Amino acid sequence: MKLNNLSLKDKKIFEKYLGAYRHELSVYAFPNIYIWKEFFRIQWQVIDEALCVYFTDKIGSFLYLEPLAKKITPRVLSGAFSALSFLNKNPELSRIENAEEKNLEIYKRAGYVFQQKSSDYVCLRGDLAALKGNAFKSKRASCNYFVKHCKFSFTPYKSTDKNACFKLYDLWAEQRSHNRKEDYYQFMLEDSRKSLKVLLNNYKDLNCAGRLVKVDNQIKGFTFGFKLNKDTFCILYEITDLTIKGLAQFIFRQFSRDLSGNKYINIMDDSGLENLKRVKLSYHPVKLVPAFIVKRGI
Repeated sequence: MKLNNLSLKDKKIFEKYLGAYRHELSVYAFPNIYIWKEFFRIQWQVIDEALCVYFTDKIGSFLYLEPLAKKITPRVLSGAFSALSFLNKNPELSRIENAEEKNLEIYKRAGYVFQQKSSDYVCLRGDLAALKGNAFKSKRASCNYFVKHCKFSFTPYKSTDKNACFKLYDLWAEQRSHNRKEDYYQFMLEDSRKSLKVLLNNYKDLNCAGRLVKVDNQIKGFTFGFKLNKDTFCILYEITDLTIKGLAQFIFRQFSRDLSGNKYINIMDDSGLENLKRVKLSYHPVKLVPAFIVKRGI
């Protein structure tokens, strides 16, 4: 069995398969695959014109995405799970993460079982850019407060800003972890920083877009994202100095205004965190896009 190790030169191949049909989950984009290279050995192969992407760590291996093809066939699934059986000593670890709802019937007919894992939150870009009406009253007030009380600039990210962004991330992580001492939360913050490092070290090659907010000429907020499909942009990172009132709401609104070519903004999932879920719901998403885990049936 020959598997290819993922590199930046594979980007065009991945984009060909990712672009074969519309995806709404944020994981179905090359940047959101590549940034995990610090955590997993990422490999791929093509089985009957379907691209299969394998993630492997010390625990085991799994398919990070569904097989990327115009049609997922039983033969493709059998081949992908055979590869997982070769990679995994424990067959219970073999699975597809982040399967899309529209293909669940295919898995069911082929004898596979599934359960919901999470959901991406998808908002109307126009809502986030305008913040009109009572639903966004508090967000609008926060933006107004920031604009009134701070001397700021809102500019595109440049490679020379990388170190300052890491410094801000470390400040933000310290602020976030002040009242959260759980190990898993600390691990999430550390993992997020590692993936940010991969993103910024390969920023131009990954075709991401980023914006900065400087307050008194110091970077106090940054945000990054990528084009997910023809009318959706995905926000991958938003980091701000939490001591500056209204900054988080302001940078989100301003970035949304810059993304005028998109109808929707995907703000990703909530990582199972209730506080993050509340924040995402406070932006009144118009839809939740579920992701599923698929395994072989008993």
